[in-house]
Amino acid sequence: MPNMRCRSPLGRQVKFHFDCVFYYVSDLEQSICFYRDILGFALVSRDVVARFDLGGVLFELVPASARSKLVRGGNARLCLRVENVEKTLNELKERGVHVGPVQSKSNGVLGVFKDPDGNELCVWEYRD
Repeated sequence: MPNMRCRSPLGRQVKFHFDCVFYYVSDLEQSICFYRDILGFALVSRDVVARFDLGGVLFELVPASARSKLVRGGNARLCLRVENVEKTLNELKERGVHVGPVQSKSNGVLGVFKDPDGNELCVWEYRD
């Protein structure tokens, strides 16, 4: 956005409200199984998309109409807070999920894993 300039917020006629976070997926059934059965997300509805309640946040799986929507490169991640990253990653690995190494950060511990379409998810453990 080369010509974007910071200005005052949009007028009162335009109000933004949070709707959802979503990932494009190639196989909705496989992805529902992963998020519901492997991760334990609560499936709340399903029509052309699958909707999960994740601690009061609406998380959706949207079938990709084209493979181009599955192209990686963005920097958005779904990050989930857990009590113990190492234990969580080990449990996911036992269920056949590809997980990355535990990463120690200055204010916590981070773990990364991927869903069946390669969407990256993170687990985070805050330091006391």
